[in-house]
Amino acid sequence: MHPLPSYESLIDELRKLRHRGLPGLRHSSRDSLRMAAVAAGLCTGEQDEQTGIEALLGAAVRRLNGGHPVRDDDSCDPLARAAAHTFGLFPARRGVPGTDRRKAAADVYGVTTERFRKRQEVDAVAELAAAVLAVAREGSAGEAAGPRTGGPQEPVTLAPTTPPVHAPPAAAGFPPQRRPYPGARPGTTAPVAPAGRITVRVCPIELVRDVDILVSSENTYLEMSKTFRSTVSGALRRAAALRDASGEIVDDVLAHELGVWLRTHGRAGVPVRPGTVVATSSGALAAQGVRRVHHAAIAAPVGDGDRYHVTPAVLAEAVRTTFELARRESEFLSLPMSSICFPLMGTGRGGLSVETAARALLGAIREELRQDPSWSVLVVTPEESHARTLMAASSAR
Repeated sequence: MHPLPSYESLIDELRKLRHRGLPGLRHSSRDSLRMAAVAAGLCTGEQDEQTGIEALLGAAVRRLNGGHPVRDDDSCDPLARAAAHTFGLFPARRGVPGTDRRKAAADVYGVTTERFRKRQEVDAVAELAAAVLAVAREGSAGEAAGPRTGGPQEPVTLAPTTPPVHAPPAAAGFPPQRRPYPGARPGTTAPVAPAGRITVRVCPIELVRDVDILVSSENTYLEMSKTFRSTVSGALRRAAALRDASGEIVDDVLAHELGVWLRTHGRAGVPVRPGTVVATSSGALAAQGVRRVHHAAIAAPVGDGDRYHVTPAVLAEAVRTTFELARRESEFLSLPMSSICFPLMGTGRGGLSVETAARALLGAIREELRQDPSWSVLVVTPEESHARTLMAASSAR
């Protein structure tokens, strides 16, 4: 079992490599990328690390495209295409300067290079780092990770330029065939539940399957609960973590990605505005058909942090922001998402009563569905009594 690098160290090395491009790989810090390539079985060490790392990045980009070869046309996932352009993985673009690679990646989304740099490029680097870890983990565990000859020339191809194909407006929200979610078994897709509906279910949120977005309730410092705690935050953090064959956590995915967001936005150790929502990947929850985890900062610590303050207005703001972020991600990440799962948020230590939280949560969700009925919503709680309260609040509208 080969050791795996940390998610954050991969992020750091990929950011530097984005500037230099593949020809500058030997002049960039690459210890984590080499470690991942060795774990994936794509190289043995320093002597063949150049080809091994390029093969690793090619396999990771292919993974972002649902395991299929990446071509520079609209048949492929835009995130995978943008990542391929960003790092020069298309053979004809390998030696292209960083500014030109960034422009080509921005053209995938039809945005300016500056907007791409601030938004989609951050997502492309983060998702590629997660995919690199997934490829390395599978190789280290002895699972099928693809042939060793799968360098960038094989999985990433440059297609002739063709006019873009746009889906008709009626199909934009619900395409006939949804893209496979990351980590899905071949031939599986997340089913679409009835749109415009709220369903209440007695179920721990970490066991929910085939819902695009799971919402986690966090404090205003966006610090997740410890993995041993029974909170929604702790349960999702535990369930999304990547583990080795012995069950040990090798990548605390959600906490790591939140940490990257906090540092990138200068908010490390500083509270965000109550109602702020931050999206991360779903880590190991992708195997359950979950695409994204939205972290809603609703609980403001009081005193020494032994209790929290939550208001119905903040709860409603978090719901509104979740839907807004979901629509934005669906557009810019080209993920045809249509379902969201909320826990009964705001009832933790010193928070709202169950009745108040249920009314505020359901009222905010109903308002969003009135404006955009294309979404289906699941509200879960592990407590049967709380589920009955939710049903009563739903009936009392």
